Amino acid sequence: MADQEEIFEKIQEVLEDALGVDDDEVTPEATLIGDLGAESIDFLDIVFRLEKSFEIKIPRGELFPEGLMAADSGYVQDGKVTEDGIAAMRTKLPHADIDKLAADPKVENVQNLYTVEMLCKFINSKIEG
Repeated sequence: MADQEEIFEKIQEVLEDALGVDDDEVTPEATLIGDLGAESIDFLDIVFRLEKSFEIKIPRGELFPEGLMAADSGYVQDGKVTEDGIAAMRTKLPHADIDKLAADPKVENVQNLYTVEMLCKFINSKIEG
């Protein structure tokens, strides 16, 4: 079993390779999109590299749920994530800091849920599974 430090180091390596960032940029608090410059196309590459690095299978949409914030989902109203949307995110993204989003539920803040720390928690849950 990998410990927390080993998980972080492997994730750091995955993100360096996938996003072309330096290791000092990959901190637990770093957001994948805002801080590390990931785009939606990069998420597929990140999932593939995580699967390979940790020898696990990550079902499509499990790590990065698709369509959660779509206009017709009922989870967004007036540019903010609704209470139902927050509840859905707690279910779909159990490793993310949803409380932080709930405090300021603007749709543009959703991308800040995807942090290096969230990836570490997700991978840890998959390994311990």
